[in-house]
Amino acid sequence: MNNFAKETISIILGGGAGSRLSPLTASRSKPAVPIAGKYRLVDIPISNCINSNLNRIFVLTQFNSASLNQHIKNTYHFSSFSSGFVDILAAEQTPDNPGWFQGTADAVRQSLRHLNKMDFEYVLILSGDQLYQMDFSEMIRVHKQSGASISIATIPVAEREASEFGILKANNENIITSFIEKPNKALLPDWVSDTGALMQSKGRNYLASMGIYVFNKDILYKLLNEVHAQATDFGKEIIPDSIEQYKVLSYQYDGYWTDIGNIYSFFEANIALTDEIPPFNLFDSKQTVYTRSRMLPPAKISGTMINKAIIAEGSIIHAASIFQSVIGIRSRIGQDSIIKNSYIMGCDYYETIEQINKKNENGEPVLGIGERCVIEDAIVDKNCSIGNDVHIKGGAHLEKTDHPLYTIKDGIIVIKKGAVIPNGYMI
Repeated sequence: MNNFAKETISIILGGGAGSRLSPLTASRSKPAVPIAGKYRLVDIPISNCINSNLNRIFVLTQFNSASLNQHIKNTYHFSSFSSGFVDILAAEQTPDNPGWFQGTADAVRQSLRHLNKMDFEYVLILSGDQLYQMDFSEMIRVHKQSGASISIATIPVAEREASEFGILKANNENIITSFIEKPNKALLPDWVSDTGALMQSKGRNYLASMGIYVFNKDILYKLLNEVHAQATDFGKEIIPDSIEQYKVLSYQYDGYWTDIGNIYSFFEANIALTDEIPPFNLFDSKQTVYTRSRMLPPAKISGTMINKAIIAEGSIIHAASIFQSVIGIRSRIGQDSIIKNSYIMGCDYYETIEQINKKNENGEPVLGIGERCVIEDAIVDKNCSIGNDVHIKGGAHLEKTDHPLYTIKDGIIVIKKGAVIPNGYMI
């Protein structure tokens, strides 16, 4: 067992308003968005920390933080004999800081005063909207051994996505020599790196910052409070300037990693979990993904043809078929319905038999998905009531749309949280 647990504080950045993930972020913060049918996005970095034996964790947030607060309060409880915690640090007005977080660096700067009484040497800074499994203790060990002031986790990327990231170059000792934030495609030939034979064979020739940083405590305080007292962002301001002043290390990671910044990447990441051998492994006892323990019954399935699907606990399913889809907790799917290439998030509660009977008498849709529905290339957010004979079929031919009941982005139809879709509705 290493000493890094006693030497490291982890900070998870909750992100801004999450407008690119709208409408999933209309009433919740980005880290609170449900993923894989039973987890929340924030569970990924927190689980990576716990699996790395790092259990002093702050989550920084400011937008729609109520459901995130509730999730963390109900989920992460360490032993009273442990110094571990997962605490929310929400943006707050103070006499010297009347404003909200202005960016990643500003968020950490405003939160430093909560760290002052704690004993630590290193600060691990993570994003709250990425899907990956990584041993941070190994990254911190390499950082410490190399004598670096800052370490940046990097991942090889291909040309088509390189312009979306901070791209860097490093020498043969993995010391970063140059950095450019979101370079224009015309500049990319000058930023090719030796990423190793395997990565080069996949066309992944550029080293991208993953937005995962290890800072020495004194360097972080100096950068945020003195050298860059007005800087708001790590990627745009702090990191590029630090490369000239300090020893900044590239820690190359070759595993699966995806940045869940928009609806398409969120949808793809979830559907990929249904693959025979998914890129992100939920079934790894050494890299457990932790979440809230729910006392739910097992899923109950009657007469349904299922292929390549994840079905969460508490579901009651009478569908005709489910193909390549993720079905979330407490989902109810009626007879003869077809679910294909979709993410059904499920529900936070069950309706009683009395409520269901009353709605049926009034011809109202009950909670869940009704009978003879077809849902394809769609995301159905939590607590939706979808009537009978409803057809929701996404596709690249559909134009970007924002309707009171749904949004269409990148050909994916997103049914909004709590939406009531009447019988026979067509999208």
